[in-house]
Amino acid sequence: MGLRLTLKKAIELLDNKEISLKEIYQDLFEKYSQENNQYNIYLSVNKNSFSEAQTKKDKPLRGLPIAVKDNILTLGLPATASSNILRNYWPQYEATVTKRIKEAGGVVFGKTNLDAWAHGSSTETSDFGPTKNPRNPQYSPGGSSGGSAAAVAADMAIASLGTETAGSIRQPAAWCGVVGLKPTYGRVSRYGIIAMGSSLDCPGPITKTVEDSAILLQLIAGKDNFDATTSSHPVPDYQKNLKKGVKNFKIGICYIDHPQLSQTLAAKATLKAGKIFECLGAEVEIIKTSTQLQKNRILTHEYAISVYTIVQRAEVSSNLARYDGIRYGQSREFFGHEAKNRIILGTFILSKGYAEKYYLLAQKVRRLYVENFKQLFSKYDLLISPASPSFALPLGSSANNPMFGELQDMLVEPSSLAGICGLSIPMFLDEKTNLYLGLNIMGNYFQEEKILQAGWVFEQTTDWNSWKN
Repeated sequence: MGLRLTLKKAIELLDNKEISLKEIYQDLFEKYSQENNQYNIYLSVNKNSFSEAQTKKDKPLRGLPIAVKDNILTLGLPATASSNILRNYWPQYEATVTKRIKEAGGVVFGKTNLDAWAHGSSTETSDFGPTKNPRNPQYSPGGSSGGSAAAVAADMAIASLGTETAGSIRQPAAWCGVVGLKPTYGRVSRYGIIAMGSSLDCPGPITKTVEDSAILLQLIAGKDNFDATTSSHPVPDYQKNLKKGVKNFKIGICYIDHPQLSQTLAAKATLKAGKIFECLGAEVEIIKTSTQLQKNRILTHEYAISVYTIVQRAEVSSNLARYDGIRYGQSREFFGHEAKNRIILGTFILSKGYAEKYYLLAQKVRRLYVENFKQLFSKYDLLISPASPSFALPLGSSANNPMFGELQDMLVEPSSLAGICGLSIPMFLDEKTNLYLGLNIMGNYFQEEKILQAGWVFEQTTDWNSWKN
């Protein structure tokens, strides 16, 4: 029973003494021993988690177990980034996000699998083997936070933390039928995150319900003196206005008129979501896709694929240069195929004569996406789109496809490049495969309150979320 609980419900039942931490942890360790080999979700677990939980009963998270992506540094547990280079690396300090979770009474139960260095959207580039989707183990859970999304979907964690660079929270959340929140860049500290794309990386919660995401975001958001890119923008009470709904909101539907999306199940489900928001009092309209920057048009996602590929590879080549086998970790020969590809391409992009041709041009186009979203949010409260163009794909689909991740993340890459916030929630279930489609709800900078409001009322009005209270 305990593991089926949402974070909010678990706290309520613990407070009412209707369930105990001992029962929750017994269930969790039993489920871990029975199913982790099948799904390959956890790379390491905290054997002392229950004893730690006992000391945190009176704190906001009541000692409840939280799964953490293994590119987040945690004292007392390894941090491998799913790479053989860091196979035996034990961090010397704690990431700000997990420090705040622990201070609030959460316990890091274990570290979850990911695409090595977060390079991918399938969790198949992990040096420790792929994670399987608990909704259907013949399919990928998505990535790179596939282990964190799978932990929640499999009820092997009450909630989890992931990171997103260009879809790595929202896409696996969509494929696993859970809730994934990518905050505004700078809303949550990157300190202690193994860097991939430093101008893009963003930690955030992956949970069973929208309210659970609001609870965790409240705890991890805010200025951090250890991360100069964090914002001093005030952190609101995300739960206070959660249930206000979307009455009088103006919502724009994006990308579904594009030939790649038009008439797909993902597009049709997004249109139906728009109709639901209309019934809830919002004004909803389709925003036409444009190949040029135009007022009241959404700039096509296609350019974002190229921009992200260039910017991310360039930052990867810089960030992975520190893993030389001298200061810590194994030698560079232990880099996997995907990491080597990205390092080589990034180094080429930044080399003399090519940086101006590729990197600087990509950054200019990235700025166009920023300007596009700024203009659209002067007219709309929220933007919605599919989180991914399709359901989860079968295991093995990413093999020999160097652009697999960019193509699966193509509908969330523009918002990641711009740094705005986004929320993926279940919006359709295929009963034949038991796989989900996710609705991507995008908000302006530091407008997490609005996307949470919209996500909560959609979740409560529909039957797609199997955990909703």
